[in-house]
This record gives sequence, C-alpha cells and structure tokens, in this order.
Amino acid sequence: MAWREVLDLYDILDDAAASGTAVAGWLRAHGVDDVSVTEVKGDKGSTDFVRAVIPGSRGRIAGGDAPTLGIIGRLGGLGARPERIGFVSDGDGALVALAVAGKLGTMRQRGDQLPGDVIVATHVCPDAPTRPHDPVPFMDSPVDVDAMNRHEVEDAMDAILSVDTTKGNRVVNHQGFAISPTVKEGWILRVSEDLLDLASQVSGRLPVVLPLTMQDITPYGNDVYHINSILQPCTATSAPVVGVAITTETAVPGCGTGATDLTSVESAARFCVETAKTYGGGTASFYDEADFTRLTGRYGTMHHLQGMG
Repeated sequence: MAWREVLDLYDILDDAAASGTAVAGWLRAHGVDDVSVTEVKGDKGSTDFVRAVIPGSRGRIAGGDAPTLGIIGRLGGLGARPERIGFVSDGDGALVALAVAGKLGTMRQRGDQLPGDVIVATHVCPDAPTRPHDPVPFMDSPVDVDAMNRHEVEDAMDAILSVDTTKGNRVVNHQGFAISPTVKEGWILRVSEDLLDLASQVSGRLPVVLPLTMQDITPYGNDVYHINSILQPCTATSAPVVGVAITTETAVPGCGTGATDLTSVESAARFCVETAKTYGGGTASFYDEADFTRLTGRYGTMHHLQGMG
C-alpha cells in the first residue's frame, strides 16, 4: 500500500508555500538519495521541477540491462492561488508520481529493490494560472509544455507512464483511474494486455480505458482540441507512452479544490509501482514490437504527428 506516502505528500503539497525543496527533503528521508530540484521561470510565474531516481538491482546505473521506466506526473499546478485556495484537482498527477518515488525509496531501504531503474519527474507550483476549456476550466501552467518535456522526458526512459488528472471530460465516467492505449512515435497502438491485467489486479475491478483521438497525441499549441496534457510526453520521445488518468464520474474542473479523491490517487500509485516491478523485471510490456514493425513497414512512420506539422 502507498497510503502513508500519499497522505504525507498531500500534506506537503497542500500548502501555499509548497516547493520542490520541501518535496526533495521528504524524498531523501524516505530512501531516495538521487533527487534534484530545478526552478524554471516562465511568462506566468515559476515552478520547481523535481527529478528522483530509484536505482534497480539490474538497472543501467548498476551496469545491468534491465529497462528503465519513467513515471511523469503531469499538471499545470498544485494550486491556483490567489484565485482558488487550496490543493486543486489538477495536482493529482504530481501527488501520484511523488508518492510512487517515496514508496520505491522506502521499499529499497527495506531490501525490496526493483530490477530496473525508475526515473520520476514532475513539477511543484502552488500558484499556477487557469484558462478556459470546454466542458470545464483547465489549469494553466507558469511554463509551457515544451519546457515540461525538456525537464521531464529523458532518453534514458525506455517506457513512460504519464499520470494526469483527467476529470474535465464526459468520455470517462468512472471514479478511480484509467489507462490509455500505448502511444509510440505518432501511432496509437492497442492497449497493453499486461497493463490491463495490472490495472485489474490493483483495483479489483474490470480495467477502464481512456479513449484517445489523434488530436490528443499531437503537441499543444497547434490550435486543436486535446483532452488534456496526459499524452504530451509522447511528442518528445520514441519510447512507448501510456497515460494513467485519474478519473471521476462527473466533469470536474482542474482548478476545483476539495476534489482530490485519495483512494483513486493511492490506487493509481500502486498501479505505477506494480508496473515498475514487472516492466523492469521483463514480465510486462507496453507494446508488441513485432506488430509495431509490421505497422511501420506497411504504412510508414507517423513521426509528423509528434511535431507542429
């Protein structure tokens, strides 16, 4: 279970003075030695990018060949102060990702080291702006998506889980979390059977899938509709990306406060932990490599969808 990590971090992040430094201190106290914080300023303010690395027993850091999983917490901000007081719904992605880092650090301290390296990245901003969106308002961010990708997406990540609040829509009417089809190099691929199994194992329910459109996997700023930023990491990497969406039955604004369901957050965090165990151990895959080779051989690449066209 990841309840202790979720509760501790919620307390740290639900703070008008929340910072990457405070988060990094907590992570180091929970067995994550490799933590860095980078402040980045944008046109609408500043935010702290937090990067945490949990080395595996057979990962590349130890000279092994186990694959590296990236876990990215996507969000505009933790809060919309002074317009809104308190932790906003949009902050769930950061909360999940950081709870995963803390859980993996504690496990490693206790002798349960995963096979592969895990890189966790997100950002901490307690006073982000908001912007209009249909059907409910979105959180904006002090920095643009390009900056997020530069600080959160790394070549070392062989596969990526992108965790994001995905409540401002009417296409996933489910309280909990959903996973997306795998996206790789502009292709929306079939949903990973291995990850569906893990979603059911963790939740004790049938898995829920987040539907994607072609618009959703194109870069922000191209003047087309996106469900949210959950798949934006796929525009900056050739690695397979799967979205882990924190969802609700009704449309909830990203800037809404009092909207974080900690049961959903903890369940999503456990899914990420279980994925890290099995992916690094070679017993779970994000996509069928042979099938992807056949697709690209017959129909060519879809790299153009990763750019602005």
